[in-house]
Amino acid sequence: MTLFEPAIQERFAVARQIADAVLFEGYVLYPYRASAAKNRMRWQFGVLVPPAWGQGSGEHHDQRTECLIEPRAQANLSIELRFLHAQRRTVEQVGADGEFAAAEALELPDRVLVPWDEGVEERVELVLPVAASAGDGLVLPFDRAEREETETVELDGRVCGRLVRRRARVEGEIRVRTTEMPGPYRTLKLTVEVANTSGWTPDAGADRDAALPYALVSAHVLLGLDNGSFLSVTDPPEWARAAVATCANLRTWPVLAGERDDVMLSSPIILEDHPRVAPESPGVLYDATEIDEILALRTSALTEREKREARGTDARAGAAVDLVDSLPPEVWDRLHGTVRALRESTGSAGPTTLIEPGTSDPGTSGTDRPWWDPASDAGFDPASDRVPVDGRSIGPGSRVRLRPGPRRTDAQDLFLHGRDALVEAVLHDVDGAVHLAVTVDGDPGADIRRAQGRFLYFQPDELTVLEDT
Repeated sequence: MTLFEPAIQERFAVARQIADAVLFEGYVLYPYRASAAKNRMRWQFGVLVPPAWGQGSGEHHDQRTECLIEPRAQANLSIELRFLHAQRRTVEQVGADGEFAAAEALELPDRVLVPWDEGVEERVELVLPVAASAGDGLVLPFDRAEREETETVELDGRVCGRLVRRRARVEGEIRVRTTEMPGPYRTLKLTVEVANTSGWTPDAGADRDAALPYALVSAHVLLGLDNGSFLSVTDPPEWARAAVATCANLRTWPVLAGERDDVMLSSPIILEDHPRVAPESPGVLYDATEIDEILALRTSALTEREKREARGTDARAGAAVDLVDSLPPEVWDRLHGTVRALRESTGSAGPTTLIEPGTSDPGTSGTDRPWWDPASDAGFDPASDRVPVDGRSIGPGSRVRLRPGPRRTDAQDLFLHGRDALVEAVLHDVDGAVHLAVTVDGDPGADIRRAQGRFLYFQPDELTVLEDT
């Protein structure tokens, strides 16, 4: 049952296509198996942990969205908080005595069931008059009760085990307020804060996995006005730039979504205004920052045993494997080499795979040998390789100062110029270039980055070796 009027529901439906990609970004990564190293540390975006765990962990219990709105008379504000609720699934096997006992895996002909944290989508919907949020604003608490479910598993007509799913109680608050802003037109600053208020307290020695069942995972907010519009925070009109500069967004970023400017998506992943799902995308592969073609090719190369593990890890992982297995040739062709700029220039949706004149198909080098030999990777070890910098040999454990080169610098690099860092790994790409993975000194999330294998990368000429190396 939704609180939203049909008109808002329809406009939110367009924005939810992007919001779903945010909600499930990184939910389960290739190779889609619980045993894979990259799937052992779950939930990496928009995680709002219980306050007792957030202290000193590098993670936070709240997020804040601020943007400008131009409401008209009697305008109503619709808010939809969306997050995943971690549901801990354990596997039990029937013993010789007929009793259920915990098991590490349950082998079935079509899948291999293993313990896993599933993500259950939760929504909190609110509709309130814009005028009601003036002054001190409103505080709107919500909660989701603890829950336990069992699912029996049968093999050849007899019960061979069961899955036990448990959800912990989570509690939170949505805080909404509006403030009048000076300017030539009536404009309000809208502040929407989402906080995890769960009272769970970690035991001595508790780790992040213990806190996740009480967290709001991939938390993000959809905002809608039934009579009025939002102003872009990324590219506001000139008259509103000073007011937009006062907006402080913490751990989330609002962008205009949908066909008009009456819907805003505030996401823990930075997006552009009016983001779209690529029309070539064949379906959900749970890693929207990756290239669909690469993921699909890798997934199609999984062994049958690995596909059984993926199907038993999570229903969504199994659906991704089945999707790739069912892709027809025309979808593979559409995934490869799409250049939209050429389509816009020619007005044609003709061939989009670019082949240089006089060369063979891009999958080969004119011979039967592939363009890249995977066996060549055997000579490299990111954990022990070393490279020369300033006449000195450095590798994992070396300390450096960041000097991003102007040819490759982006906005993030500029903020890191002059910062000290620790080299974590030395990597070589297929073109022969060297990249050094680093963590920055003073980064409260360094341990999380290290556990996830998500580093910052610089080339040797962008680093200065520190004397204490």
